[in-house]
This record gives sequence, structure tokens and C-alpha cells, in this order.
Amino acid sequence: MARAQLAAIALSLAGVGVSLYLTLLHFSGVAPTCPVSGAISCEAVLSSSYAVIAGTSVPTSAAGIVWFGASALIWGWRSDPLHLAWSAIGLLAVVYLVFIEIVRLGVICLWCTAAHFLVIAIVMIAVTLSLRGRGLGRGA
Repeated sequence: MARAQLAAIALSLAGVGVSLYLTLLHFSGVAPTCPVSGAISCEAVLSSSYAVIAGTSVPTSAAGIVWFGASALIWGWRSDPLHLAWSAIGLLAVVYLVFIEIVRLGVICLWCTAAHFLVIAIVMIAVTLSLRGRGLGRGA
């Protein structure tokens, strides 16, 4: 298995861990371990109406568990077009969630940001491998 593929699987599993932590916090009602200062407030983000999937009581982080879990499975296979498509879906979700945090709520959650960085890293791996596969990347 290629190093990039293993890295993407490891990043996906880390994302499952972060998302699982946030989901458990949601259902237990415990405040997250996160500093609160100025623009940083995990509690404000995770207690907002945006912290659940619209019309449900299911936390958004549960969707993260599903996305990262599926990502790990997809990277376990070797299907480059699927990597790119799945990563694009994750990136769109990250753009939306960052917009909500910054524009709507005015604060960011460090745990959410960690999950967002994991998605971005997975996207970067998918794009790099896709470009290499087309002879456009370094080392092709």
C-alpha cells in the first residue's frame, strides 16, 4: 500500500476519533475541553443550532464519523476518481461549516478546526495523486 494511501487512511481514522469525541460530548451534555478566549469557543459552536443536522437532534459531528469512516474505507480500496469525488464532498462541507463558524457565529471551535484540517489534508492527498495520475504532478 502506498504511503499516501496509508496517510489518508490514518488521517481518516483520526477524523473518526475527533468526530466521535464531539458526538459523545453532544449526547453526554459535557462541555468540550477547549480554551475560551475571544474568537475561540468550542462550547458556543457546539451548543448552537448549527451543531445538529437541520430538523433532527443528530449532531453534525455524527456526519463527520460517517464521512471519515467512509473515507478510510474508500482509501483502503484503490479508486482514484472516487477519492477525488469523496474529498470534494468533504471540502464543500468544510467550507460551509467554516462559514457558519466565522460569519454566523463569530467564533471557532478548535476541535471542529482539527476535523476541518484533516479533511483538507485528505483533499490535498487526493488532488496530488490525481494530478500525478494525469502526468501533471511532481514525480510523474
